[in-house]
Amino acid sequence: GVQTRVQTGLEIPRVAEPFIKRKAQRHLEKGRVVIFGAGTGNPYFTTDTAAALRAMEIEADIIMKGTKVDGIYDKDPAKYPDAKKYDTITYSEVIAKGLQVMDTAAISLCMDNNLPILVFDSLVDGNIKKAVLGEVIGTTVTN
Repeated sequence: GVQTRVQTGLEIPRVAEPFIKRKAQRHLEKGRVVIFGAGTGNPYFTTDTAAALRAMEIEADIIMKGTKVDGIYDKDPAKYPDAKKYDTITYSEVIAKGLQVMDTAAISLCMDNNLPILVFDSLVDGNIKKAVLGEVIGTTVTN
């Protein structure tokens, strides 16, 4: 059992705390897991961009993006059986190839701040634990 806290960009009383950087960092210092929800609370910012922003605000080591696929592919693996999975890829390659990992603003924020992104299948039992423990799963995006 791990203690958790949920912080949101919008005020949602009884469900979560509002995002306050200082409080988030304090929770982390106490060994709690902090879950960020509801984006930034500002229009025109996607949840991907919010994740990148929050990760930088709390000085995270990595963004772990749990999805329904086991990594980043050169094309949609659901439509193309010959799709090639990347174990690692650069931010520049993701942008240049137009791969639909995260929006370009989020990728650019991560690239500019050298914040790695791990994309993995969060629907597979045990994968979140593997990701947190640093086991090799999914695709890592770096410089």
